[in-house]
Amino acid sequence: MKSDVKPKAPTKEENDQAEEPKPPLGVRVRREAIAWFWVALIFLLINGTLGQARVIPSGSMENTLLIGDHLIMSRLGYDAGIPFTNLHVSLWRNPKRQQIIIFKPPFAPEQSDYVKRVIGLPGDTVDIHDGSVWINGQKLIENYTLGRSEPYDAHVPLTVPDNCYFVMGDNRGNSYDSRYWGCVPRKDIIGTPVLIYMSLDVPASAWEPGQIRDRFAAYANAIIHPSTVRWKRLFHIL
Repeated sequence: MKSDVKPKAPTKEENDQAEEPKPPLGVRVRREAIAWFWVALIFLLINGTLGQARVIPSGSMENTLLIGDHLIMSRLGYDAGIPFTNLHVSLWRNPKRQQIIIFKPPFAPEQSDYVKRVIGLPGDTVDIHDGSVWINGQKLIENYTLGRSEPYDAHVPLTVPDNCYFVMGDNRGNSYDSRYWGCVPRKDIIGTPVLIYMSLDVPASAWEPGQIRDRFAAYANAIIHPSTVRWKRLFHIL
Protein backbone atom coordinates (compact mmCIF):
# COMPACT_ATOMS: atom_id res chain seq x y z
CA MET A 1 0.00 0.00 0.00
CA LYS A 2 1.44 3.40 -1.03
CA SER A 3 2.01 5.84 1.82
CA ASP A 4 0.97 9.49 1.55
CA VAL A 5 3.52 10.57 4.16
CA LYS A 6 6.25 12.86 2.70
CA PRO A 7 9.82 12.21 3.71
CA LYS A 8 11.12 14.55 6.40
CA ALA A 9 13.52 17.25 5.20
CA PRO A 10 16.98 17.08 6.78
CA THR A 11 17.59 19.60 9.54
CA LYS A 12 20.41 22.21 9.52
CA GLU A 13 22.31 20.15 12.08
CA GLU A 14 22.09 17.07 9.87
CA ASN A 15 23.33 19.10 6.83
CA ASP A 16 26.26 20.45 8.84
CA GLN A 17 27.13 16.93 9.92
CA ALA A 18 27.00 15.77 6.30
CA GLU A 19 29.49 18.45 5.14
CA GLU A 20 33.06 17.41 4.68
CA PRO A 21 35.28 18.37 7.58
CA LYS A 22 37.66 21.31 6.95
CA PRO A 23 41.24 20.28 6.19
CA PRO A 24 43.82 20.86 8.90
CA LEU A 25 45.36 24.33 9.22
CA GLY A 26 48.69 23.14 7.84
CA VAL A 27 47.05 21.83 4.67
CA ARG A 28 45.16 25.10 4.13
CA VAL A 29 48.34 27.14 4.60
CA ARG A 30 50.20 24.92 2.14
CA ARG A 31 47.45 25.30 -0.48
CA GLU A 32 47.47 29.08 -0.03
CA ALA A 33 51.26 29.19 -0.40
CA ILE A 34 51.11 27.12 -3.59
CA ALA A 35 48.43 29.42 -5.05
CA TRP A 36 50.52 32.54 -4.34
CA PHE A 37 53.59 30.81 -5.77
CA TRP A 38 51.82 30.37 -9.12
CA VAL A 39 50.61 33.99 -9.05
CA ALA A 40 54.17 35.21 -8.46
CA LEU A 41 55.56 32.90 -11.16
CA ILE A 42 53.06 34.18 -13.74
CA PHE A 43 53.94 37.77 -12.80
CA LEU A 44 57.66 37.10 -13.21
CA LEU A 45 57.11 35.44 -16.59
CA ILE A 46 55.05 38.39 -17.83
CA ASN A 47 57.54 40.87 -16.41
CA GLY A 48 60.48 39.03 -17.95
CA THR A 49 59.11 38.33 -21.41
CA LEU A 50 56.21 40.66 -22.24
CA GLY A 51 56.39 44.06 -20.63
CA GLN A 52 57.93 46.26 -17.97
CA ALA A 53 57.60 49.83 -16.70
CA ARG A 54 60.18 52.56 -17.20
CA VAL A 55 60.41 56.26 -16.33
CA ILE A 56 62.21 58.99 -18.31
CA PRO A 57 64.89 60.68 -16.13
CA SER A 58 66.40 63.14 -18.63
CA GLY A 59 65.49 65.49 -21.46
CA SER A 60 67.43 63.68 -24.21
CA MET A 61 64.22 62.57 -26.00
CA GLU A 62 62.31 65.86 -25.76
CA ASN A 63 59.80 66.66 -27.03
CA THR A 64 58.76 63.11 -27.88
CA LEU A 65 59.33 61.91 -24.30
CA LEU A 66 59.46 64.29 -21.34
CA ILE A 67 61.14 64.00 -17.96
CA GLY A 68 58.69 62.18 -15.71
CA ASP A 69 56.95 60.21 -18.46
CA HIS A 70 56.19 56.68 -17.22
CA LEU A 71 56.33 54.09 -20.00
CA ILE A 72 55.11 50.57 -20.57
CA MET A 73 57.86 48.75 -22.45
CA SER A 74 57.16 45.76 -24.66
CA ARG A 75 59.85 43.07 -24.70
CA LEU A 76 57.81 40.77 -26.91
CA GLY A 77 60.05 39.39 -29.63
CA TYR A 78 63.04 41.52 -28.58
CA ASP A 79 64.35 40.07 -25.36
CA ALA A 80 63.54 37.63 -22.59
CA GLY A 81 65.13 37.80 -19.18
CA ILE A 82 64.89 36.86 -15.54
CA PRO A 83 63.54 39.85 -13.56
CA PHE A 84 65.90 41.53 -11.09
CA THR A 85 68.92 39.91 -12.77
CA ASN A 86 71.15 40.71 -15.74
CA LEU A 87 70.38 37.35 -17.36
CA HIS A 88 68.60 37.74 -20.68
CA VAL A 89 68.57 36.43 -24.25
CA SER A 90 67.85 38.25 -27.51
CA LEU A 91 64.86 37.06 -29.52
CA TRP A 92 63.88 37.24 -33.19
CA ARG A 93 62.69 40.84 -33.71
CA ASN A 94 64.98 43.63 -34.89
CA PRO A 95 64.18 47.35 -34.59
CA LYS A 96 63.31 49.46 -37.61
CA ARG A 97 64.73 52.82 -38.58
CA GLN A 98 63.33 55.75 -36.52
CA GLN A 99 61.85 53.36 -33.95
CA ILE A 100 62.35 54.21 -30.27
CA ILE A 101 64.15 51.48 -28.34
CA ILE A 102 65.19 50.75 -24.76
CA PHE A 103 68.59 49.17 -24.23
CA LYS A 104 71.43 48.54 -21.84
CA PRO A 105 74.15 51.16 -22.46
CA PRO A 106 77.02 49.17 -24.01
CA PHE A 107 79.66 51.30 -22.32
CA ALA A 108 78.20 50.67 -18.82
CA PRO A 109 75.70 47.76 -18.67
CA GLU A 110 75.26 48.21 -14.90
CA GLN A 111 73.70 51.65 -15.42
CA SER A 112 69.98 52.28 -15.89
CA ASP A 113 68.49 51.53 -19.31
CA TYR A 114 68.72 54.14 -22.07
CA VAL A 115 65.92 55.29 -24.39
CA LYS A 116 66.91 56.52 -27.86
CA ARG A 117 65.75 56.42 -31.47
CA VAL A 118 67.25 54.09 -34.09
CA ILE A 119 68.83 56.12 -36.89
CA GLY A 120 71.25 53.77 -38.64
CA LEU A 121 70.68 50.07 -39.33
CA PRO A 122 73.43 47.46 -39.82
CA GLY A 123 75.35 48.23 -43.02
CA ASP A 124 74.05 51.82 -43.33
CA THR A 125 76.39 54.72 -44.00
CA VAL A 126 75.55 57.52 -41.55
CA ASP A 127 76.63 61.11 -42.16
CA ILE A 128 75.76 64.26 -40.22
CA HIS A 129 76.18 67.69 -41.74
CA ASP A 130 74.26 70.90 -42.43
CA GLY A 131 72.22 70.30 -39.28
CA SER A 132 70.70 67.05 -40.57
CA VAL A 133 71.32 63.30 -40.72
CA TRP A 134 72.05 61.57 -44.01
CA ILE A 135 71.59 57.82 -44.52
CA ASN A 136 73.29 56.23 -47.54
CA GLY A 137 73.48 59.65 -49.17
CA GLN A 138 69.81 60.53 -48.59
CA LYS A 139 68.67 63.17 -46.12
CA LEU A 140 66.62 61.61 -43.31
CA ILE A 141 63.29 63.36 -42.76
CA GLU A 142 62.90 63.86 -39.01
CA ASN A 143 59.87 65.84 -37.81
CA TYR A 144 60.41 64.80 -34.19
CA THR A 145 63.79 66.42 -33.46
CA LEU A 146 64.53 69.38 -31.21
CA GLY A 147 67.49 71.42 -32.44
CA ARG A 148 70.09 70.86 -35.15
CA SER A 149 71.89 67.56 -35.63
CA GLU A 150 75.65 67.82 -35.12
CA PRO A 151 78.25 65.03 -35.30
CA TYR A 152 80.09 65.96 -32.07
CA ASP A 153 82.56 63.10 -31.38
CA ALA A 154 81.39 60.88 -34.26
CA HIS A 155 83.85 60.44 -37.13
CA VAL A 156 81.41 60.70 -40.02
CA PRO A 157 80.61 59.35 -42.48
CA LEU A 158 80.62 55.97 -40.73
CA THR A 159 79.32 52.52 -41.58
CA VAL A 160 77.17 50.78 -38.96
CA PRO A 161 78.67 47.34 -38.12
CA ASP A 162 76.72 44.10 -38.38
CA ASN A 163 74.30 43.41 -35.53
CA CYS A 164 74.61 47.00 -34.33
CA TYR A 165 72.43 50.12 -34.44
CA PHE A 166 73.30 53.82 -34.52
CA VAL A 167 70.98 55.65 -32.11
CA MET A 168 70.34 59.30 -31.26
CA GLY A 169 68.13 61.25 -28.90
CA ASP A 170 65.43 63.48 -30.33
CA ASN A 171 66.82 66.45 -28.38
CA ARG A 172 69.90 66.61 -30.57
CA GLY A 173 71.82 69.19 -28.54
CA ASN A 174 71.26 67.38 -25.23
CA SER A 175 71.68 63.66 -25.86
CA TYR A 176 74.52 61.33 -24.92
CA ASP A 177 74.20 58.79 -27.72
CA SER A 178 76.00 56.93 -30.53
CA ARG A 179 77.75 60.11 -31.58
CA TYR A 180 79.83 59.78 -28.41
CA TRP A 181 80.08 56.09 -27.51
CA GLY A 182 79.32 54.23 -30.76
CA CYS A 183 76.64 51.83 -31.88
CA VAL A 184 74.32 49.64 -29.77
CA PRO A 185 74.85 45.86 -30.21
CA ARG A 186 71.64 43.97 -30.90
CA LYS A 187 72.14 41.87 -27.76
CA ASP A 188 71.80 45.00 -25.59
CA ILE A 189 68.36 45.98 -26.96
CA ILE A 190 65.63 44.82 -24.60
CA GLY A 191 62.42 46.36 -25.95
CA THR A 192 60.43 49.29 -27.25
CA PRO A 193 58.11 51.72 -25.41
CA VAL A 194 54.46 51.37 -26.39
CA LEU A 195 52.44 53.55 -23.98
CA ILE A 196 52.74 56.50 -21.59
CA TYR A 197 50.63 55.52 -18.59
CA MET A 198 51.63 58.40 -16.27
CA SER A 199 53.48 61.69 -16.63
CA LEU A 200 54.52 63.93 -13.72
CA ASP A 201 55.96 67.43 -14.04
CA VAL A 202 58.43 67.32 -11.13
CA PRO A 203 62.20 67.92 -10.80
CA ALA A 204 64.35 65.44 -12.71
CA SER A 205 66.19 64.47 -9.51
CA ALA A 206 63.14 62.43 -8.44
CA TRP A 207 63.77 59.92 -11.22
CA GLU A 208 67.50 59.41 -10.73
CA PRO A 209 68.59 55.93 -9.64
CA GLY A 210 68.31 55.34 -5.91
CA GLN A 211 66.11 58.36 -5.17
CA ILE A 212 63.28 56.30 -3.67
CA ARG A 213 62.29 58.94 -1.12
CA ASP A 214 62.04 61.65 -3.80
CA ARG A 215 59.95 59.34 -5.98
CA PHE A 216 57.45 58.63 -3.23
CA ALA A 217 57.31 62.36 -2.50
CA ALA A 218 56.57 63.05 -6.18
CA TYR A 219 53.72 60.52 -6.24
CA ALA A 220 52.29 61.85 -2.97
CA ASN A 221 52.53 65.41 -4.25
CA ALA A 222 50.61 64.40 -7.40
CA ILE A 223 47.71 63.22 -5.21
CA ILE A 224 47.67 66.50 -3.27
CA HIS A 225 48.37 68.68 -6.32
CA PRO A 226 46.86 67.01 -9.41
CA SER A 227 48.14 69.88 -11.55
CA THR A 228 51.57 68.19 -11.55
CA VAL A 229 50.08 65.38 -13.65
CA ARG A 230 50.33 65.98 -17.39
CA TRP A 231 46.84 64.62 -18.01
CA LYS A 232 46.94 65.01 -21.80
CA ARG A 233 49.92 62.64 -22.02
CA LEU A 234 48.25 59.80 -20.13
CA PHE A 235 47.62 56.66 -22.21
CA HIS A 236 49.40 58.17 -25.21
CA ILE A 237 50.43 55.37 -27.59
CA LEU A 238 53.95 55.68 -28.99
